[in-house]
Amino acid sequence: MLYFNQNLDHFTFTPKSYMTFQQRYAIDSKHWGGAKANAPILAFLGEESSLDSDLSAIGFLRDNGPRFKALLVYIEHRYYGKSMPFGSAEEALKNASTLGYLNAEQALADYAAILLHVKEKYSTKHSPIIVIGGSYGGMLAAWFRLKYPHIALGALASSAPLLYFEDIRPKVGYYYIVTNVFKKTSERCYNTIRRSWQEIDRVAATPNGLLILSKKFKTCAPLNGSFNIKDFMDSIYAEAVQYNRGPSYWVTSVCNAINANPPNRKIDLLDRISAGVVALVGNRSCYDTNMFAQPTNNNIAWRWQSCSEIVMPIGYDKQDTMFPTSPFNMTSFIDGCESYYGVPPRPHWITTYFGIQDVKLILRRFGSNIIFSNGLSDPYSVGGVLEDISDTLVAMMTKNGSHCQDIGLKSKGDPEWLVMQREEEINIIDSWISTYQKDLQILKS
Repeated sequence: MLYFNQNLDHFTFTPKSYMTFQQRYAIDSKHWGGAKANAPILAFLGEESSLDSDLSAIGFLRDNGPRFKALLVYIEHRYYGKSMPFGSAEEALKNASTLGYLNAEQALADYAAILLHVKEKYSTKHSPIIVIGGSYGGMLAAWFRLKYPHIALGALASSAPLLYFEDIRPKVGYYYIVTNVFKKTSERCYNTIRRSWQEIDRVAATPNGLLILSKKFKTCAPLNGSFNIKDFMDSIYAEAVQYNRGPSYWVTSVCNAINANPPNRKIDLLDRISAGVVALVGNRSCYDTNMFAQPTNNNIAWRWQSCSEIVMPIGYDKQDTMFPTSPFNMTSFIDGCESYYGVPPRPHWITTYFGIQDVKLILRRFGSNIIFSNGLSDPYSVGGVLEDISDTLVAMMTKNGSHCQDIGLKSKGDPEWLVMQREEEINIIDSWISTYQKDLQILKS
């Protein structure tokens, strides 16, 4: 692990902006072809996670580094992992005054500074850089290519919901995909889940109803209301769909448990729903209904980002039929964020700064060398770029793909469509690098 002395604020020239913090990154030069050959650099742009988890989960660079003879660079996002300004996570995540330096624009500038530092360190002025990211990191990769084309030759933006903002809302939302994947997996399972919400509310309204629910779902803490268990189940179903992939295929596991008829035991509707929880997260002595929203440093940092500029209008619309209807309400969202942080979100800033309205019209003549990859079984794919914009702005879709599946680690059990998708991505990136190397030779001669 390496550390870079990073500026706190890249965009102002006040005394405080010259404060610095230690930003973590890692380099793997094992297969690099060297500066003389202008061998490429593959750079992973960190998302709302620690560098440690990225290094263990992201396989695209490691799997393809030898083929490209590439230098591999992994960069941790500011305010995540150990890349904390102000000396500690406690201080950095304290309030809006310190969190105010956590945004996508500052993160992109961080990446630019580190990548230029790496090129200088390895004396490799003409090595082309391909940036790679997934989910929010995929958004960063695409934006980086558009904002810093002099640094990045191209970008692979995996499962990047670039079009999931207020000004450009998708026709259907996140929970439409969650609903459809469950329904296609098992109509019976889908109907059981659909009926369960009303049953949870019915039981909760009875005398000692919350205690009954707490015992049935083996919650670690007493329930304050039916919302606790419904929010928990929402997260279970969303998680199962978002990361539904082999060898376990979580949605199938959840539905098999919900549909099962155990011998010698009569089970009711909520027993079935509880069995789905066990299938996904395992048999435990108790279940923390906040397990998907623990106040970890990463979650605290992401809550700020989603309450400031990464405002995605995700709600439960009429077509999301597995869930009770509850559309996203921007007014309520803004009020909630402002009451929590003392500052309101800027829901239109991302589309203003990055200009992703009319993406096909604008990028056709402006952008180049970006792969937008999406699995159509990923709920975030509804906000992805799903059509080719030009010959070099390519949308790559797979019917059964889940969230960021293409940039994960390769395994022998990978389905053929995933192997083919990755091969196509590699070939496109290889063509960018080949064209660049030819241009470089022409300009040098």
